[in-house]
Amino acid sequence: MSIVLRRLLLTTALVAATPALADPVVTVFTSADPKLSLGQVAFDGGKTLDLTVGIGSGAYRRADRPANQFVTVSDRGPNFTCGDAEDVIGIDGKTFCGDVKQGRIYPMPDYSPAIYRVEVGDTGFTVLEEIKLKDGSGKPLTGMPNMLTVATTENPLDSKAQPLQRSAGSVDAEGIVELADGTFWIADENAPSILHVAADGTVQKRLVPAGTEGDFAGAGYPVEGKLPAILAKRQANRGIESMAVSADEAFLYFVVQNPLANPDADAFGIASNTRLLKFDRARGEVVGEYVYTLTPMAEFPGEGDKKPSTARISELVAIGPDRLLILDRTEKTTKLFAIDLAQATDILGSKWDDPATSPSLEQASLADAGIQPVTKQLVLDSSNHPEIPVKVEGVAFFGDGSLMLINDDDFGIVRGGTSIVKVEGLSLSQ
Repeated sequence: MSIVLRRLLLTTALVAATPALADPVVTVFTSADPKLSLGQVAFDGGKTLDLTVGIGSGAYRRADRPANQFVTVSDRGPNFTCGDAEDVIGIDGKTFCGDVKQGRIYPMPDYSPAIYRVEVGDTGFTVLEEIKLKDGSGKPLTGMPNMLTVATTENPLDSKAQPLQRSAGSVDAEGIVELADGTFWIADENAPSILHVAADGTVQKRLVPAGTEGDFAGAGYPVEGKLPAILAKRQANRGIESMAVSADEAFLYFVVQNPLANPDADAFGIASNTRLLKFDRARGEVVGEYVYTLTPMAEFPGEGDKKPSTARISELVAIGPDRLLILDRTEKTTKLFAIDLAQATDILGSKWDDPATSPSLEQASLADAGIQPVTKQLVLDSSNHPEIPVKVEGVAFFGDGSLMLINDDDFGIVRGGTSIVKVEGLSLSQ
């Protein structure tokens, strides 16, 4: 069903020439498409989960596609930590997982992350196509943790608490863009990396932090160490969750979801400085690295007492040369900012990419270090719009320039249903 609600949007001007949004129209679309159902999984002595397909981990609309059609992407599949087991399945995590450290439960371990083509109609949205990600032999990939030794990783368990095998080629797909040639670029959160994917879902290559290539031996597709080595210090499950492409398709942009665990997890927990990277497609290498400062928790209603690491980056959309929309969110609130790289300090290849630097970028005062972060101006705050679902992770544009938002419903584990939101009246240059 479609719900149209008008509310005053709290915003600032994007740039001096861009008028503030005074009275937007927010329309929420849901779906009864049976292709969004995954089925049920029962836990002995606990609950039965009724799972859905979480298609909203990223979104994009290619300019020449129909005005109301988008590609979206699912992440690694239904999963939750042992620490969340009691809330999710009614069984204490220690009881279910035993002595497993860093345990994560996968009720459907064979689920294959996929690209979805969706269409928004007058009364809801439908799934037009599912494109499973696969290796060079055509075998669908899973979302199991990769076989990481340089970056930290987790220990997967099935619905019977039995250990699962990690996989060299698996993908935790998040951000997505579609190029004019029909191929895709996808961001990976768990093993921080970016993937070039053919139109049929075959991974053509994966770019990982330099020095971690060996962890992907046997992936079934080419792997190259083309990203800064320091990205391997990402906190577990806080890798790359965003992807944008410039209008001419020359550059990709992506952000590490949170500050790195650099030098350790304690630094991650209180840090606000995360890294935005610019990748030159023709050269096949990163050509810029900039600092984005996460929004202080005091600016998220009702969450001011939480650690800075509660906020995270889930999406990017290009709106001009080196200008982007960035999605800075918590589990409850989504904030969209317009950011500009023009005056930001490029730290690529500097001491801030050296793990021996102390204090690290994550610990440093940017002012004392002489680093100018990217500028940011608030465009949308979902706390003024309770009709917008929580955990928005995908952002794109309808053909008429209206903003498209989509949420990650976590496969129905802790919240039900995917929604697509249309925000009309927002004036942005694409």
